[in-house]
Amino acid sequence: MFQHLFAEMNKMLQEIAEDFPTAEGARRNDLLCKYNMLHRLSDEVMDEWLVFAEKLSEFRQNADFSPPSEEEMPQIEAPELAMDSFVRGQGYYKLLMYRKCIEQFKQVITRYPDSLAAHLYLAMAYLQEGELDVSWGHLHHMLALIRERKLKAMIYNALGCIRASQERYPEAQELFSLSLQHDPLLPEPSVNLEVCRRRGGKLQFGHQLVSLL
Repeated sequence: MFQHLFAEMNKMLQEIAEDFPTAEGARRNDLLCKYNMLHRLSDEVMDEWLVFAEKLSEFRQNADFSPPSEEEMPQIEAPELAMDSFVRGQGYYKLLMYRKCIEQFKQVITRYPDSLAAHLYLAMAYLQEGELDVSWGHLHHMLALIRERKLKAMIYNALGCIRASQERYPEAQELFSLSLQHDPLLPEPSVNLEVCRRRGGKLQFGHQLVSLL
């Protein structure tokens, strides 16, 4: 599952190793940023793996491995999470390779058209690529699938940010108000309403939504 991610990381590291000795100015800074990202991603992978390995060991020591009956077999709630395309798409997103991320998650929603996670990754990747209307489409599709009010509030806030960035302020204000109706304690919509009122300022997209990726 992870071969594709590590292949891309190795490819990027090879590029850095080849170009860095002679790089200058902006190119040198770009290579340093890529190196720091790879270093951070490597540390995160190692930390997560160590935690997982410890939990796996604890489970193995305490578990009863007798096979369950068919009636006891659990159902996978989100089977798309096991797709190679999903895993690759996540890796590309972490590597900031948004075009490749989009290609992978398009394959996911072809098979699972109502996958919330896939639509969220696509929305965020298109947003990073500056394709706001396409990002809007994926976020808007999510609204019909979501029941949890807090998550709906975060999506409405994200939609409002898209409209505000397009200077469609009346629409943005409606969306921020809807966000507050679903979760009055969510802080970002109130800030964003003030941005709309002043027709300027920094929009708060919402770290809670981004943290879901």
